[in-house]
Amino acid sequence: MGTARRDIGDLLIEAQVITLEHLTEAKEVQKSAPGDLGQIILDLGFANSKQVMQARARLMNIQFVDLATQKLDPAALAAVPEHVVRRHCVIPVFKNGNRLMVAMSDTQNIKAMDDLRVVTRGMQVVPALALPDAIIEAIERHYKGGDGDGASAATSESGLPVPPNVNTLENSIGGGLAGVKDAIESYKSRDIGDEEDPDAVAQISEQAPIIRVANTIIQQAVQVGASDIHVEPDRRHVRVRYRVDGVLHEEMTIPKYIQAPLISRFKIMAEMNIAERRVPQDGRIPVRKDGKDYDLRVSCLPTIWGEKIVCRILDKSSVLLGLNKLGFNNENLAKLEEIITQPNGMFLCTGPTGSGKTTTQYAVLHKINSVDRNIITVEDPVEYQLSGISQVHVNVKAGLTFGGALRSFLRQDPDIIMVGEMRDLETAEIAVEASLTGHLVLSTLHTNNAPSAVIRMVDMGVEPYLISATVHGVLAQRLARKICAQCGEDYQTHASDLRVLGYEPKDKDEMVTLRRGRGCEVCRHTGFKGRTGIHELMTMNDEIAELTVRRAPLADIREAAKANGMHDLRDDGLEKVMSGVTTIEEVKKVVFTAGH
Repeated sequence: MGTARRDIGDLLIEAQVITLEHLTEAKEVQKSAPGDLGQIILDLGFANSKQVMQARARLMNIQFVDLATQKLDPAALAAVPEHVVRRHCVIPVFKNGNRLMVAMSDTQNIKAMDDLRVVTRGMQVVPALALPDAIIEAIERHYKGGDGDGASAATSESGLPVPPNVNTLENSIGGGLAGVKDAIESYKSRDIGDEEDPDAVAQISEQAPIIRVANTIIQQAVQVGASDIHVEPDRRHVRVRYRVDGVLHEEMTIPKYIQAPLISRFKIMAEMNIAERRVPQDGRIPVRKDGKDYDLRVSCLPTIWGEKIVCRILDKSSVLLGLNKLGFNNENLAKLEEIITQPNGMFLCTGPTGSGKTTTQYAVLHKINSVDRNIITVEDPVEYQLSGISQVHVNVKAGLTFGGALRSFLRQDPDIIMVGEMRDLETAEIAVEASLTGHLVLSTLHTNNAPSAVIRMVDMGVEPYLISATVHGVLAQRLARKICAQCGEDYQTHASDLRVLGYEPKDKDEMVTLRRGRGCEVCRHTGFKGRTGIHELMTMNDEIAELTVRRAPLADIREAAKANGMHDLRDDGLEKVMSGVTTIEEVKKVVFTAGH
């Protein structure tokens, strides 16, 4: 009787890198979004790139080479020409007689193996596995070609073989502020040309120092977990800010003379028209860093001091987040899972821009995605690509609107439809029609709280009786920063401080124990690291349905929802403060708005 074939997950468990629970969760993800198990484990954060690559090497029964510590054999390096090394992203490790060990990140690259045998005149090439970023760094350290100043820029400049139009950000290009400073000093001594001539500026933007500045800005943003990059021209300089955990931080200032080529560099990477400076433009930059894929959505806006660049950083692995990772308490999570398993009806997410509505909807799709369901989405834009789901990008210029796409969807035999946003009556009516005819519809609205969603739909022109018949649940949410796990500490305070969140002290001298962050290197001395959701989930019942049909005031619907078990945003915020997840000030900032 044969033994079961082991996979990379089994090896990671053996090495005590992951647990059986981690492997089970990764395989559940693999069922709904088929892909390499090692990459899924990496994306879920259960293991790092080195651990996964080491396990992959054991699985393939070949050697893993840690290029950070491995000394390379000069004879081996001399045996392979630089152009071959750069073309295939490989690095010779050692040579022993007719035997040459070569480190690569993809040992199935037949073309690379063939070229290595040819250039080494028939030597026995033994493949070994190494991290791609480590290979690139080793190439730059041991081969002196390229631009001559040690810059290792985007793929198109270094000639390294990665998927088309993808920039690989290596650790060697930046060094944070020091990397930018060095690149600026290197650029300063060159002829900066005519900044008004687009061709001259484009030529300068292809020079290594400018490439290093742009790549370092992106690299630093990815490393600190920023969601947005702002490159903002001013009268005398260019300011670079990162949005981390919802708050903008100034990262660096750059001399004014760098502005034109730097903006052009971003526009080239995003495939925009660099000659057009008068109108806004949009583009995207695919990026790979430490084995993870990111998408940068780039917006270019003309201002009085020059064009401003804003990049929204989308981490493609974040769509693998389960609903249990979004901050739901057990009660709300159970209600939500019941709503999204209904065969028809409508589930809405509400909240302001940047409150995590899209992330929640993708987590819901990931939860309910299966082979026996036909799921179609219409989005503007499609932010994340999900395996097994048909996603449609709105193109108003071509006549493809939310409403037009939805009409076509109903002829595609869907089970579940996601509408990126209900923006007008046409979209809302078709969505309601779809939910009435046996489809589960997911969508978002811009309202301050859950009960306001039914009022908003009535204001759009949807008949109240249709709303009461189709809407099963409405989730309002906000994102609050979490207290840093590294520097969080307990402190005592008067319970009266919690009155603003609805807490009633037992007596005037009551004290409570809460948590706060001191500030450390991990959280950039803010005391916060990461964000969690604060939720308000309203489920439809007969009383709320009747109030909706009668066009009752918002206050009445809200009271009925609370009587039906809804905990409002303030209640959920208080719960997270009491449990040490976030602070009073943070909840006040994200929950309380004018009139609330």
